[in-house]
Amino acid sequence: MTQMMKKVAGLKALAGAVALGGLVLMSPPAAAQDASAAASDAKNSEETYRLLNLFGDVFERIRSQYVDKPTDEELVESAITGMLTALDPHSSYMNARTYKEMQVNTRGQFGGLGIQVTMENGVVKVISPIDDTPAARSGIKSGDLITHLDDEAIQGLTLSQAVEKMRGKVGSEIKLTILRPGQDAFDVSLTRAIIKITSVRSHMEGDDIGYIRITSFSEQTKQGLDKVLAKMKKEAGDKLKGYILDLRNNPGGLLDQAIAVSDTFLDKGEIVSTRSRDPNDTQRFNATKGDLTDGKPVVVLINGGSASASEIVAGALQDHRRAVLMGTRSFGKGSVQTIMPLQGHRAMRLTTARYYTPSGDSIQAKGIHPDIEVKPSRIEEIEARPGRREENLRGALDNGVHDKDVKDDAGDGKTDGEKTSGKEGDGAKEAVDYQLLRAIDLLRGVALFSGALTSSTN
Repeated sequence: MTQMMKKVAGLKALAGAVALGGLVLMSPPAAAQDASAAASDAKNSEETYRLLNLFGDVFERIRSQYVDKPTDEELVESAITGMLTALDPHSSYMNARTYKEMQVNTRGQFGGLGIQVTMENGVVKVISPIDDTPAARSGIKSGDLITHLDDEAIQGLTLSQAVEKMRGKVGSEIKLTILRPGQDAFDVSLTRAIIKITSVRSHMEGDDIGYIRITSFSEQTKQGLDKVLAKMKKEAGDKLKGYILDLRNNPGGLLDQAIAVSDTFLDKGEIVSTRSRDPNDTQRFNATKGDLTDGKPVVVLINGGSASASEIVAGALQDHRRAVLMGTRSFGKGSVQTIMPLQGHRAMRLTTARYYTPSGDSIQAKGIHPDIEVKPSRIEEIEARPGRREENLRGALDNGVHDKDVKDDAGDGKTDGEKTSGKEGDGAKEAVDYQLLRAIDLLRGVALFSGALTSSTN
């Protein structure tokens, strides 16, 4: 008898002993009431043992007859990997090396290409590239499908295996074959690098709008958010009209950081709930008193690359009407993965619950819909046709203001939709972020409207 078969036999004996002990301890009335349940459990246990026998049989035949002799570790880990990945795209097995890398990732620094991915129809799908990484700089986009790695097809690999192939020695190159909707397949060569994630970035749009971009939710996110908010308040003072929270192409991260970021903008109420198979395991997370943005208007930008923790923040702020969501529908990853350490410094990532917004809506496969849909667009400046104005009419009255008193508000002559890159002094134009421009316009419009209301009531 193989070692595996001995273990199965041992499980049977142990289960039998436990069942026997239960019958001895059970009082006769309880035994009578639970006879049906006990019979059902016995039938399920019998089926489980039969399937374990099947597994042991397959295990032994592979060991003895496969063309190349595999190790027991390879067989068992492959079986565990298959069992987990068959459940859903996010459950997976991590050996000692990948588990260690995962722990490093959540601390905000790791090696690789800078891509957050999932599996779809046997190929790798890009959830989003991470800012300032080889993937982002090469032009990889959310929704791209990766079909080959160094000309080898991904079909047949698990997500973990594909990710492992994309990782490697820093400075080494890898070729990705990309399939993008509406285009022919093309190759992109990337050089692996140490990925250092600056979780929170910020700048002022003009002197009145605070722009905050969160690239992922790592251990430093809440701390970084607090710092940039304090800096903006100090720089802008009373001029500050509101904030733009950019969560586009943010693949998610740590749940506690998503809750903390949501709490930053909220004064009370539920942020998110998680519901698992057992109703008793439902968890609800609530905001604490104190809105660090002092109730200023907020616009949240989302798109198809906004996933998981990003959707928690967006959903909470939307349901509490604390922010206006702008952009396109988010990714729809509304499931909770629990990391469970295993022996030998291994672990498994198991889906254990679903996320629900404060209004009770599930995020899973549905995503968050923006309040105002704004698709990425190009801005083209159209020259106005020469025409006649009042000033051109014969005998037109003047406006009573001398020319020297007329102020030119045109500034430096650039339109709102035009920016210069400022790189290497070449004066080249940057691509205009249309969604961001819409968010800025909305905040300034809200500020103007609020000011008009305040003036009319005084």
